[in-house]
This record gives sequence, structure tokens and C-alpha cells, in this order.
Amino acid sequence: MVLPPPQRTTILTHSTTQTPLESRASGPLSGKVRVPGDKSISHRALILGALSVGETRISGLLEGEDVLNTAKSMQALGARVERTGPFAWKVAGVGVAGFAQPASPLDFGNSGTGCRLVMGAVAGCPISAVFDGDASLRSRPMRRILDPLELMGARAGESKEGGRLPLTLHGARDPVPILYRTPVASAQIKSAVLLAGLAAPGVTTVIEQEASRDHTELMLKHFGAEIVSTPEGSHGRKIALTGQPELHGAAVVVPADPSSAAFPIVAALVVEGSDVTFSDVMTNPLRTGLFTTLREMGASIEESEVRGDAGEPMATLRVRASKLRGVEVPPERAPSMIDEYLVLAVAASFAEGTTIMRGLQELRVKESDRLEATAAMLRVNGVRVEVAGDDLIVEGRGHVPGGGLVATHMDHRIAMSALVMGLAADKPVKVDDTAFIATSFPDFIPMMRSLGAEFS
Repeated sequence: MVLPPPQRTTILTHSTTQTPLESRASGPLSGKVRVPGDKSISHRALILGALSVGETRISGLLEGEDVLNTAKSMQALGARVERTGPFAWKVAGVGVAGFAQPASPLDFGNSGTGCRLVMGAVAGCPISAVFDGDASLRSRPMRRILDPLELMGARAGESKEGGRLPLTLHGARDPVPILYRTPVASAQIKSAVLLAGLAAPGVTTVIEQEASRDHTELMLKHFGAEIVSTPEGSHGRKIALTGQPELHGAAVVVPADPSSAAFPIVAALVVEGSDVTFSDVMTNPLRTGLFTTLREMGASIEESEVRGDAGEPMATLRVRASKLRGVEVPPERAPSMIDEYLVLAVAASFAEGTTIMRGLQELRVKESDRLEATAAMLRVNGVRVEVAGDDLIVEGRGHVPGGGLVATHMDHRIAMSALVMGLAADKPVKVDDTAFIATSFPDFIPMMRSLGAEFS
């Protein structure tokens, strides 16, 4: 089916009708599952398909609200986007800098990734577009994305402090290539600059002090761009993109999302007797910081059937319940697991000993202040936790008392982390609202129930 014209259907304030849920200690989890397609790859496949000439076919696309809003925005900008079957989509692109003026605001709902990447893509086109989202996205700063885009010739219209939504972005009529050093390790900043750089003559260069996810670089190469990534310093990367390529439509197989897999993986580790197999999980080393950390804690996570597609490696993972111990997680690992710290904190709560997670400042500008929200989730369930600057310190005692009501703050990852905690806690854990889980993992609750989880 062809997507309907974009409509403004997102509720911009937190609905008074919430969907609470309680999780309680269950028997062993078991089975084989494939978690949804990777959200980062899904966003990029749609955007680069729209910026290409010809047809792009995508299989395994995540059909959560965040990605569907990106699909709608691509259609609003002139691409033809069509669902051809379950998790199968095709995109007829308009070429680099070929976006058309959208007739209505681009609504990204809860998705910071979709919004920021599309800002980059629009910045290289001679059009104007209004960017908007729900109450959570409207609260998130966009200025660090807008700063480099304005250096390239784009211009942001009037907005709230920090460049917050809603805002109008006027794309550059004659975009210029830049050399840009990112202020923090952020794949969103890097990707926005590179997507804008597609329309600029010459070479656009991004230098990162700490390497962030490289999905944009890998996929740009898959679609035919000339892009070179080299080491920079001890942990950084220098990425150089030659502008004004003709991208060509390509086939993309979306691997299973390691950030989504993180929740049932931790559940399998902390629920006694569990043995769960996960198929096609992305194992890109810039995304597997959680797996590295869990293994350091003593987790049993075995890889098999290693393979790849479009430059992205994937494997089957077998996860068995394990006795975990506290560890120290270095700050340079943060970019490879920034979305997984919430559920890592749950694993740390069940571990023996102290887990220290360092350098988590990026968590303060997510869907919520995830650093404080994670600490609150643990405290209300009897876990000793401290926030020291940008570090999170969890005192694991081998079990979690539970019994708390967790405020999710409209954040899907807090909701899923709390539900995982309840599956092994001494007393049930309740979350105030599960509606936002649909933004990234629409089938989380039925999938977990299929493995043996008890929710009510």
C-alpha cells in the first residue's frame, strides 16, 4: 500500500489516558525470536532511498512509529514510499538535493533520530520545511544539529531556546562543504552534516574525537557515495565525503536491532534458568558495547551464524541466565551503547557488587533526562544508586526488592527496562505508561509473553 498523505495526528501533550502495566517474577524464559529491525538502519534506508535515483527495496524494516514517521516525511518531500508486505518496503527516490517543498509540517512524533537526520537531508535542498513532533521531542534541543547546517548555508527560522521544535528550516540554495569537529560523540550530528554534504560540491569532512555509530558511512557507500573513514587520534574518526554523487537505489536487509534485543537479552540473563536464542542481531562493533560489558560481568552470550549485509555484520545470539558481577564501564564505550545504559542498570541491580558507568552526559538530552530517570527507576524499587556528575553508580546485591511504581516520562526505554526488572524482582514492578513502547518495539509485550514473561 502507498502511505497516506502526512497528517498531523500526533498528540502533542501526554495523554491523560495512560496504559499502565505490571511485571512479576516468572519461570524461566525460553524460545527463539527475532527482535524488530534496527531502527538506525531503518531510518537511513528510507532517507538514502529517497535521495537516490531509482528504486530501493528494504526488507526487515522496523515498523514502529518512529520509522513510519520518517517514511511519511520522505513521501511528503516527494519520494514514493510503499509497503509491499510485512516489513518489506520500496522507495522510488528523487535524487540528491531533489526534495520538493512539503505541503504540511513534517511530524516526527517521538523520534529525535528521524528528525535530526532529515534536517540534514533537507539542509542541502533549496526548500523550506517545518519540523515538529510530540511534547517529548519538542523539549529536546536541536541547536547542535543546526549549528553545522547553518555553516553549510542552511538557515533556521524562529524557534524556542536551544533550537527546539517546532521550527522552520530553510535549506541552502548553494550548500558549501565544511570541515566540522563534532562537540560530542554523536552519530546524529555526524549524519546530519554528511547528508547535507551530499548536495555540496567538494569534500565535506567530519572529525570525531570519539567514534560514534558508522551506519551512515556504511550505507552511503552501499548506495554509491565516495566516502573515506580513517582513524583520528586514539579513539576518533575522520570521515570525508565527496559531494554531489549520483546515489543509486539498492537492496537493504535490515538486521535485528541490538538496542531492542538488549531488553529481552537482559531479561534472559537475570531470570533464573532462562535460555533464549536471538536471530540476525546486528554485531557492528560500534553498537555492541552492551554485549562487551555484559560478558565482562559474566554473562553467557554465544555467537553463531555470523554473516553480513550492506556492510553491517549480524549473528545469532544464544543467551543463558548468568550470575553477574559489578564492573566499571569506561566513558569511551558510551557511544557504542548509549541507548542501552538503562537496561544495563537493571542488569547491574541484579549483579553482585558495584557497577560504575562513566561519561553518560548524552543521556541527559534523550527522550527524557535518562540519567536521572534511570536512577529514579532503581531507587523506587529498592536499589542503591547514585548519580555523581555524569556517572551512574549502582550497588548490586544479587537481587532487587521491587514493588515500585516507575514513572516512564513518555520514554519507551524506561518502560521496557522497568518491565524487565519486574520479571526477576522480589515483588512486582509497575510502570505508569507503556504506550510509548510502540515507538521502537511495537511487539515487545507479546514477544516477551511468548518467551514466558508475566505481565498484567
